Amino acid sequence: MRFATDGARPLRPANTVSLLMRRVLYALVPGTAAMLWLFGWGVLFNILLAVTSAVVVEAAMLKLRSRPARLFLSDWSAVVAAVLLALALPPLLPWWMPMLGIAFALVFGKHLYGGIGYNPFNPAMIGYVMLLVSFPRDMTLWTAPALAVGALPGLLETAGFVFLGQMPASLSLDALTQATPLDHIRTSLGLGLTLSEVYGGGLFGAFAGRGWEWINLLFLAGGLWMIRYRVIDWRIPLGVVAGMSIPAFLFWAANADQFASPLFHLLSGGAMLGAFFIATDPVSAATTPGGRLYYGLGIGILIWVIRSWGGYPDGIAFAVLLMNMGAPLLDRYTRPRTYGHHPKRGKE
Repeated sequence: MRFATDGARPLRPANTVSLLMRRVLYALVPGTAAMLWLFGWGVLFNILLAVTSAVVVEAAMLKLRSRPARLFLSDWSAVVAAVLLALALPPLLPWWMPMLGIAFALVFGKHLYGGIGYNPFNPAMIGYVMLLVSFPRDMTLWTAPALAVGALPGLLETAGFVFLGQMPASLSLDALTQATPLDHIRTSLGLGLTLSEVYGGGLFGAFAGRGWEWINLLFLAGGLWMIRYRVIDWRIPLGVVAGMSIPAFLFWAANADQFASPLFHLLSGGAMLGAFFIATDPVSAATTPGGRLYYGLGIGILIWVIRSWGGYPDGIAFAVLLMNMGAPLLDRYTRPRTYGHHPKRGKE
């Protein structure tokens, strides 16, 4: 007797580091395209300069450490770190700053600890904080979004400023740059104004800053796609979103004139980029299921605290690095119970 049998079914490819990193880059495309449209060619220059520097520095460090350069360069981890750092930088930085930032990130945030898999801190955020502390003025010169100014510098005009520091006579840096919505609110509240007096004009949209709403929604879409394909775990982004939203809602409900709404926090700055792409770094984040949730909650709460009372308008980098330090402790106290072992009595 013959039995009907199915043909051999192909196995799904394994989730290698290279595949995961490429999927992160794919998920970044929608939000990156929105940033390029809203902030101009400077976004692309930041990415190209950071990626070029990352590849060169990664190859040099691998050679110094006697590691196979081709093998480790093909995992795309350096490129992902470079793109994440570039997306966090203002679009009209001098050419050397994105290159310096990612070089510092890879040398002092990755290879001095032993390379990929051993770094306790998120390399991209190490580079960002170094640039922010060293060059605070340049790091706050964000280009006004196209929705607010109407026209942005062209490709050649942007290249002239990035590489030569020169703008055409018809354009000035002051006319192209402005405070971000987060920075504008922090400064205005410090001057004694209320949020009802601050909102309005061309800087704010329906829920947050004009343009920033779309950027965050598109990074959210990319993050959900990564969760769908199990590139990242859902617990960390959920924790970050909850950590920002819950205290923001409580304080906003108590005093809406002094504290921004939860939607404003979630759709402003690098909220969704941080929640889905930066906080979820598989090496420097917590690894246990419970630890990941608490890790994300800690990042979200710290972001909200720094935004509300800190000296910087957006605290994602500092929040991530602080929770990187706490990740080993979270893993220690949230270890799942081994099957067959009682949590107090040990082996049965």
